[in-house]
Formats: sequence, structure tokens, C-alpha cells
Amino acid sequence: MADAEHGMAAARRFMVDGQLRPNKVTDPRLLAAMGDLPRERFLPANLAARAYADEDVRLDGGRALMQPMAIARLLQLLRIRDGDRMLVLGAGTGYAAAVAAACGAPVVAVESDPALFALARRALDGLLPAGAVTLVQADPAQGHAAGAPYDVILIEGEVPSVPDSIAAQLAEGGRLATVLAAADRGVSARAVWGVRHGGSFSVTDAFDCATLPLPAFQPAPAFVF
Repeated sequence: MADAEHGMAAARRFMVDGQLRPNKVTDPRLLAAMGDLPRERFLPANLAARAYADEDVRLDGGRALMQPMAIARLLQLLRIRDGDRMLVLGAGTGYAAAVAAACGAPVVAVESDPALFALARRALDGLLPAGAVTLVQADPAQGHAAGAPYDVILIEGEVPSVPDSIAAQLAEGGRLATVLAAADRGVSARAVWGVRHGGSFSVTDAFDCATLPLPAFQPAPAFVF
């Protein structure tokens, strides 16, 4: 193994043992997937050295690769089972989609930013079995109704609310995880877990979680006269 590869492998082990395990990440499939997948591959070359930092890695266009612990805990909320049909919205460079696929879910990953989409395509090429992740370049705020219903949905970033049109793409009993923006100053943004049951959808707070807002889900600026 080259020195650089050895260093990244060591950083990956430290991420699992120093960031994930101490922060209530207990799902053995998640720990194994994040211990195996080369997170640096999902970043531009000039940012690869920051792949295992315990923080969001800022990208162009107001986006970020989310903190490892935050991604892991959001995915853990979804309780992914083998064969679960999964939708990832605002998939960015594809890392969370790859982790979910490595946990046994066939994933549809939707991203609108052309540069991030291209990076995701390169990162995923040859990394997982064919068909494990299907990349779709489209508006994530619209979901992907063509593949609905989904057993699990991850909205990968902060949103002001979960659109009804997205919740409607869940199967009965389907689960969704995302980060909801704080409604009031002085209150932290929070990761939430939601479930569709009996035709209705409700969310429950899970843990405080700070990350960047997903531009596609933000309300259009109001005109001021």
C-alpha cells in the first residue's frame, strides 16, 4: 500500500473508532461501510486531505460533504434493511448514497449541481456493484416520483420543512431522515426522523445537528416594494 493510501486507511479507522463509536453509532453495517469506503474519493482532489475531519467539508455552490458522525447518525435513524428502496435527495458527491448502498439498499440519488453530479459519477464508478446507486440529475426538491414508493428517504442537508410531495413518495411504514432548520433564534437545527403511517406523515426530533441549508429546498426570496 502506498504511503498516501496507508494514511487514508488509518484516518478511516480513526474516524470509526474516534468519531462514530463514541457518538452513538452502533449499527455494525454502517460502521463497516464507513470503515471500508474511501471518503476522500468523494471530494475534489484539493480537499481530499480533509475527508476524515470531524466537521462538514465545504464545497462550491454553498454545499458541503456532511460531517461523518452526522451522516452516520442520520442513516442509522433510517434502520436500513437489505433490499430497502432508498431515495437520497441533495446527494452531493454521492458519499451517503454509497454508504447506504453498502448497507444493502438499492439507492436512487438525486443531485442538481452539475459539478457535484460529475464528481459523484466519478467517485462511484467501479466502487460498488452495478446498479447499487442510480444517479439522477434533477431538482431534489421534487423527489423522484418515477421510482416511488420508497422504503427510506434521506434529505441530505438542512431544510425548512419536509415537503408534502416528498413525504408522499414514501411507502406505507416508510422512514425519512433529514435536518430541520431551527424555527427560532437560539434553538439548534435538529435531525429528525419521520414515518408515513395510515396515509399521514409525522416527524420526531432525534438530535441537534448543524449543517448547511440545501439551496433547492429554500423558499424563493420575496419581492419587497
